Amino acid sequence: MNKIALIILVFVFGTNNLVFAQSKEKSSSEILQEVTSKTKAYQSIRLKFTYKMENPEANINETTQGEAMVSGDKYQLKVAGQTVISDGKTVWTIIPDAAEVQVNDVAAGSDAFTPTKMLSLYSDEFKSKLIPKVNELNGRNVYALELTPNKKKSFDKVNLFIDKNKMQLYSIVIFDQDGGTYTYTITTFETDVKVNPGDFGFKATDYPDYEVIDMR
Repeated sequence: MNKIALIILVFVFGTNNLVFAQSKEKSSSEILQEVTSKTKAYQSIRLKFTYKMENPEANINETTQGEAMVSGDKYQLKVAGQTVISDGKTVWTIIPDAAEVQVNDVAAGSDAFTPTKMLSLYSDEFKSKLIPKVNELNGRNVYALELTPNKKKSFDKVNLFIDKNKMQLYSIVIFDQDGGTYTYTITTFETDVKVNPGDFGFKATDYPDYEVIDMR
């Protein structure tokens, strides 16, 4: 769940150095590079989004709200009752239902999440193309793109919907290998918001009754 939830922040910060298909107008490469350049210019981003998980075979249809704050490689993500915090080196996953905090290093592998470093992490791992005849979503004019991994991952493909007027990510749909879909639709996209150093750190004193599990 956490890896999938973090994908939204990965794609907010662009997907450069991929293998792209061309279109008669803007290519998927040009669209993503424009979104990347614009987004990387922001000092910080605060998002609110709707998260929907569907799997007809498993009779799952759930919707919840989430929010995220991102500044460089630092982030704080709240979704599905959990809070994930990273200072760029360490990741703390706070799980209230279990009264525990899991501590991990920021991974260096291909599935790792660091918003700015992902530009190299995802190099040559996906193919991208425009989805034909899809120009509108929820009343917004969008570019619709499909990303498929060159090698097997925990998901089959990812569809991105870019707001044409703002050139910002609007929605992500992730298709996993078990027939499930995970849809993230951004409802608020604020840029250059004020952040505090404490926003991206963990204080054990704030969770006195939680078990801290160091998994490094």
